[in-house]
Amino acid sequence: MWYGLYETILNAKNLVITKLFYPKARLVRFPAYIRNKQNISFGEGFTCGYRCRLESVQTSSEQCGKIVFGKNVKIGDSVHIAAASKVEIGDDVLMASHIFITDLDHGSYAGENQTSPAVAPDDRELHFDEVKIGNKVWIGENVVILKGVTIGDGCIIGANSMVNKSVPAGCIVAGNPARVIKKWNEDTQSWERESK
Repeated sequence: MWYGLYETILNAKNLVITKLFYPKARLVRFPAYIRNKQNISFGEGFTCGYRCRLESVQTSSEQCGKIVFGKNVKIGDSVHIAAASKVEIGDDVLMASHIFITDLDHGSYAGENQTSPAVAPDDRELHFDEVKIGNKVWIGENVVILKGVTIGDGCIIGANSMVNKSVPAGCIVAGNPARVIKKWNEDTQSWERESK
């Protein structure tokens, strides 16, 4: 990819900062907000765009969320990842821009002990469940991935999708909420439409 002079100078500055503070990463473009960086593991070759927000959320004096990036993870601009437990992202994952991934909710809205709307959202108890994204996953623009979701290896998450349930390996999902629309068939070596 070819950059203009201004972008080349910015990238050079960001490369120096990246190597000083995040030596395993390939390039972190600033401004970026990285909260509790000691709980965020950058795999070799990590690259991120501008205005990314990576948050390890501290829920108690003993509990702080972890974000783990595999090798060669590339994320676009304005990606927000928040972990109160753990968000794990595999190797060779590519993310577009404006993506939100979280393993937590403010309050409980199903089952027993649901949160009253009389409680201010910021005062509601945090509920969290790990998120795991497999290897070689491609996540499109404006995707939201919620707590407790596992995305299998080789999946494609369509733009503007909201993923609130786990996705098996080798699937294309899209929609709000996301559903499987195609699966990879090893025998035919092709993506085949999922019947409704």
